[in-house]
Amino acid sequence: MTTREEVLAYGLSFPDTYQEAPFHDPNWQLVRVKMNKKAFLWTYEREGRIWINLKADPEWGRLWRMQYASVIPAYHQNKDHWITVILDHSIPDEEVKRMIAESYDLVADSPTRRIYEAVKRIPRGKVATYGQVAKMAGNERMSRAVGNALHKNTDPEHIPCYRVVNCRGELAAEFVFGGADIQRKMLEADGIEVTDGRVDLKKYGIELK
Repeated sequence: MTTREEVLAYGLSFPDTYQEAPFHDPNWQLVRVKMNKKAFLWTYEREGRIWINLKADPEWGRLWRMQYASVIPAYHQNKDHWITVILDHSIPDEEVKRMIAESYDLVADSPTRRIYEAVKRIPRGKVATYGQVAKMAGNERMSRAVGNALHKNTDPEHIPCYRVVNCRGELAAEFVFGGADIQRKMLEADGIEVTDGRVDLKKYGIELK
């Protein structure tokens, strides 16, 4: 992913987005979220390359800057909450897409992002049901969305989706975690007992206030 066309096409693949050139300069092409009109993807050519500005969680921004020389503090934007990515072939396409997706989630305040943030709050040694995660994410009716989001979790190291069970304490289908007994083993490593594929919610379930 090195061309403006590729980047804009990917940015516009997210729900409720549109492209704009707000500065009367065709070099600056932005993708915004319709609901709040905020831009999550800035594209421009500089020094013979396409550069993009993206919103990023400060921790992830620091990590990406350390990992890739072509990720730098944002050009002409807040350097704590935005990054600039220089598209020079040095960053894998999937990683660039992940950065763009993160920017979209931050600007759009998407349900998926809120679900992931809720799952991060489940402490070691505890589990939460899909319904509880939905409530923590701001909408107790989106249990199915929780399942879909966790199934697509691309960062299991930091988003412990194995700590989520159904309303009866039952574990997820084995393919979700890459094989039979994977979720059970991860829960047991947390100190949680699993009996016949089920967790005792009275003992290990979180309590929502």
